[in-house]
This record gives sequence, structure tokens and C-alpha cells, in this order.
Amino acid sequence: QLVESGGGLVQPGASLRLSCAASGFTLDAYAIGWFRQAPGRDQEGIACIHRNTNLTGYADSVKGRFAISRDNVKNTMYLQMTGLKPGDTAVYTCAAGSSCHYGAFEVWGQGTLVNVSS
Repeated sequence: QLVESGGGLVQPGASLRLSCAASGFTLDAYAIGWFRQAPGRDQEGIACIHRNTNLTGYADSVKGRFAISRDNVKNTMYLQMTGLKPGDTAVYTCAAGSSCHYGAFEVWGQGTLVNVSS
């Protein structure tokens, strides 16, 4: 399973790091990704690390502000978020799967709320 932590209420411009701890499997054998869903909107894939190459990919909406990473020793993935905007308010969910294609994600976390507001 995957368990997220680190969400909360922050002001615009702030930084926040989300964590996603894995148990029952090793993250380094999988592609890992972060998704978010804002109120009234569809879920959006925002960041992914490919399984074999460790190359990263980002949605245009977060490119240059967010960074995905993983710590294989701690079996945990992270999403470092900087320059947060009110439009980043959403429930953020981590996932693991065989590739960075949406349909390939097999294990999902429960989600953590990030609220960017002054």
C-alpha cells in the first residue's frame, strides 16, 4: 500500500513536500507518479518517474515548480512543491505501476489535501 503525508494549508508562494511511503513492495521496481484532483475538475497526472530509465516527466502546469523523487532506502517517494499558487489546491495522490501511462498504475494512495490560500 501507499500512504501519503505532508499536505496542509499554506499561503501562496510557499513550499511544501509531500511524502508517500510504500509497504508490501519496493518502489524502485515501479514507475511512480503523483496525481491531483481539484474541486470540480478531473484528476490530473502531474509528475512521474519512469521505471527503467528513472527519467522524469511533468505536466506543464507544474514544470519548473514541482519535483518528484524517491528514496529507495526509505521506500518512499516525494513531491517537492515550490511557488505554490491557489490553483494548486487539490487532493494529491501517489501511485505506482508498470509505466507512466495512466492505465498502468496499479497501487494508489488515499490522497492528501493541499490548500493554498491567503
